[in-house]
Amino acid sequence: MLKVAVKKQFGNFTLDAQFESPTPGVVALFGRSGSGKSSLVNVIAGLLHAAGGQVSLNETVLLDSERRIDIPTERRRIGYVFQDARLFPHLKVAANLNYGRARAHGSAFVSFEQVVSLLGLKPLLQRRTHQLSGGERQRVAIGRALLAQPQLLLLDEPLASLDSARREEVLPYLESLRDQLALPMVYVSHDFDEVLRLATYLVLMDHGRVVAQGGVAEMSLNPALRAIIGSDAVGAVVDGTVLGPDTQSGLTRVRVGNGELNVKLAGYPVGQPLRVQLLARDLIVATLAPQGLSVRNNLKGVIASVTADEDDSDLIAVDIGGTLIMARVTRAATRELGLVPGLGVWALVKAVSLRGHTFSAAA
Repeated sequence: MLKVAVKKQFGNFTLDAQFESPTPGVVALFGRSGSGKSSLVNVIAGLLHAAGGQVSLNETVLLDSERRIDIPTERRRIGYVFQDARLFPHLKVAANLNYGRARAHGSAFVSFEQVVSLLGLKPLLQRRTHQLSGGERQRVAIGRALLAQPQLLLLDEPLASLDSARREEVLPYLESLRDQLALPMVYVSHDFDEVLRLATYLVLMDHGRVVAQGGVAEMSLNPALRAIIGSDAVGAVVDGTVLGPDTQSGLTRVRVGNGELNVKLAGYPVGQPLRVQLLARDLIVATLAPQGLSVRNNLKGVIASVTADEDDSDLIAVDIGGTLIMARVTRAATRELGLVPGLGVWALVKAVSLRGHTFSAAA
């Protein structure tokens, strides 16, 4: 368990944040720019001195102001990846990696060869850093941090300076680290797509405080998240399982709740877990079993709640068998269809947005 409860004053800004996240896994600190995410990570790393509080990882206490414990940064066994790679320009990639290895403390949990393989660095080892793309530089920076054998890896918006193509290049490597290394990670981002792909636990921050925290599926329904990501991105994140291909359509069948979705993806084995995002704007609610429609994805459920939303619309939460999804409908439709909690309905899915990739059992 990673436990953080710290307080620090920066002029008129107060950082007063507490969270607890299970380990291993990726806890994402998510919020608008200026919400205190980077400051909180710097306190965890020991780069900023907190006025008071506690930071502990499993049985290791890194900070406890009441007990006067404050482990120096260099002894916390924390790897840090910044927005810019901060590589040594006069060294080749292999030498940059070996710098991390030379600073290792404690027993090794990952070898040089493993890091090179996990991050696809073998073709880059003899290159100078100026010969690397932005995505390649960040992969090397991650590798250097891992070779220091940290007990915790902090990543402060490591993809923020990359364009969309370079972000897509790096994200699969981060997913591999999450799934193959039992290493706790704290990932700072204001990009919700990154959070959906990587996080196993989500901490929402606003004005220096933690306003909500929990699993990604649970937090996708939280009003605090809606306020940050905006109405167009509101929806439910659900865990699904691959059932196999649909031979007639060529799509892949995915179990979600008590229902199935047909989605466009290939190469996923039966039983593979997936994370699926269903945007509220992409769902239609029907009170009768659908017939004669081009929409092939429909999920039977029961209305769990009706919540007033902006722009004369309501958010309808539908329980599809222990899993909640969300649809946005006009307030007039809510009245005319008699949409109330307890009513049996069908949720028609116009589009399925796959934001997360596969997860191992450990994740």
